[in-house]
Amino acid sequence: MAPRASVLALLLCAAARPAAAQIDPDRRQLLQLGFNQAIDGRGPLAAYAYYYLNAPHFLSPKRTLRLVLAPGYADSELGFEKALGEKTDLGVGLAGGALADSHTEIRAHRFIKEESFRGDGLRAALGAYHDFPPYGPVPLAGIIRVEGHYAKFTRDKTTDPAFAIPEPQGEINARAGLRLGGKEPLLSPNLAMEVSAWYEGRYRLAPMAYGFAGDRRIERDTHLLWARALLIYNKPESDKRFIAVASGGTSLRADRFSAYRLGGDLPMAAEFPLSLPGYYYDEIRARGYALLGGTYIVPVSRDRKTWTASLTASTALVEYAPGSGQRGKTHTGVGAGAAYLSHSKAWQILAGYGYGINAARGLGNGGHTVGMLMQFDFERVQVPFFHPADSNSGLHYLLRGKQSLPLPVKLPAKLLPGG
Repeated sequence: MAPRASVLALLLCAAARPAAAQIDPDRRQLLQLGFNQAIDGRGPLAAYAYYYLNAPHFLSPKRTLRLVLAPGYADSELGFEKALGEKTDLGVGLAGGALADSHTEIRAHRFIKEESFRGDGLRAALGAYHDFPPYGPVPLAGIIRVEGHYAKFTRDKTTDPAFAIPEPQGEINARAGLRLGGKEPLLSPNLAMEVSAWYEGRYRLAPMAYGFAGDRRIERDTHLLWARALLIYNKPESDKRFIAVASGGTSLRADRFSAYRLGGDLPMAAEFPLSLPGYYYDEIRARGYALLGGTYIVPVSRDRKTWTASLTASTALVEYAPGSGQRGKTHTGVGAGAAYLSHSKAWQILAGYGYGINAARGLGNGGHTVGMLMQFDFERVQVPFFHPADSNSGLHYLLRGKQSLPLPVKLPAKLLPGG
């Protein structure tokens, strides 16, 4: 796959994943941008950009719309409160567009354009979300989701002519899980706690061999089991914050399309990101894994809010998916970063560097990546971008957080009804 196509595939894939596990009761309007790039330039540039809207009371007091828009791709779910009982909500989802089912082949730490190809797809889903009695102050939710998925694959300009791409694929996916607590779909929440366990089965309607003389397969069915524990915590009476995550999973008959994917550091590009700083994004494909990671964040500005610095590390033990083996089963990455939060708290910008200790590059170990993440929260904005009386004051407020408009103004209408 050409580098540009790789960028777009990740950019569009990101749209389908955030906050898809249950109905969110809070109104949100977010713009998310991010990229992760190897310094040596040999790996694919991983990037995403999408607009996220969650609108409770959409056209009805008991409806919630979740909408995610990226260039060429859209993901939506309409939630119906108490549609299946006093404690059970129903979600109806539809997603589709270009490039989101593209395949980027990375093997033995190498990005192989000749074995990568484009994929476009469509998804339709039904989900049931049940609220169990809370465990103390922490909510407990059960999720069942069934999805139909169709993908069509085409060659990219760099795909080897001798490489046979898969025929169009239809599949039925089923997911079930229990989630205690949870994490808001935000770039950097101040507090979160989650313990969750999941099963996902994928049933293909047209399993087949593909590649060079059929040297790899799309399996008839694959099964995934994984769990995650996450904690984001501010110490009492302290501006310091730490993030800890432990995750592990196993599978049955995992193939290249269903294997777990580890590597890179793009936390908003997947519902369950498996981050390894310094590695290519999704560099490692595994049929089983165990991952531990942590980040420590400290304030560095005088107000102890605007600027922060962070150190992060994660390590994983993996069992590789068939045909995706690399040298060694242990992978560790470390990183450092700096973040800016505007006075209005509308803007968040994070820049970071990652070093993959066990990433094989060239003649030895050690991969280097740089990245940037950005979030803009429309709900934090109290003024329009521009106003006829002062064409710069609204923009100045967003960027500086200090100046208000000189005249009373009426806020612009919400993007969609139900706000």
